[in-house]
Amino acid sequence: MNQLLSKVGRYEFLAEPFHCDITYRLFIGHLGNHMLNAADFHSNDRGYGMSYLNPIHKTWVLSRLAIEMEEMPMAYDKFFVETWIESAMKYFTGRNFSILGTDERVYGYGRSVWAMIDTETRQPTDILSVRDGLIKEYIETEKDCPIRKFSRVKINEHTPLIRTISTGYSDVDINGHINSVKYIEHILDLWDIDWHREYRPQRFEIAYVAEAHCGDRLCFYREQEQQNEYNIRITKLVQDEEEEEVEVCRSKIKFIRN
Repeated sequence: MNQLLSKVGRYEFLAEPFHCDITYRLFIGHLGNHMLNAADFHSNDRGYGMSYLNPIHKTWVLSRLAIEMEEMPMAYDKFFVETWIESAMKYFTGRNFSILGTDERVYGYGRSVWAMIDTETRQPTDILSVRDGLIKEYIETEKDCPIRKFSRVKINEHTPLIRTISTGYSDVDINGHINSVKYIEHILDLWDIDWHREYRPQRFEIAYVAEAHCGDRLCFYREQEQQNEYNIRITKLVQDEEEEEVEVCRSKIKFIRN
């Protein structure tokens, strides 16, 4: 067993210009990638990450993610992502994030929920059975994550279909399904570039319901809940005897002016 490390991990990243949008701000999808990388580094260093799980046919999968940002790192900014485990249960674990500048100012925070699955059966695995529940040694309950928890995203059954896309090679990750962050990117593409010149996401929530795979056609439904606040539903088209739609994820976005 690894020697116990600090409960909170801190990792430095760079807002590379080709990861920034036309306003010079880091794409929130790339911020999401950095947060997931920090989670991977943190869990690997502490003995329950992918380097340990993959050989025993297990993996972490993201179930829910919320990112709330007062500011975004700008092109060439160096910044830190801190991450820690807030809770661990049999089938789910809660992981939080803070995003800070090199001057320690806080850009924002994130919350996430993860499950562990068997990569052969795709069924949930008891998290607390891995390494005799080592993850419980790293639960940190005193560090603050002052953003609200996940909300329930309600979608009217008459919400209009906005777009249908076919998924491809670049959408798929190491787990063989559509990558979590790719959904974020596809959702933000529902607004045109002129919108993104004027607005940016202040809070982005996404809840993953089912897997989608390369070649699946995804349908995007969007409704406005309040001014600059939207709910999104994504389904995949499944060919059986008759074509049917299966829900893949739901998202809620609040935009603010740049």
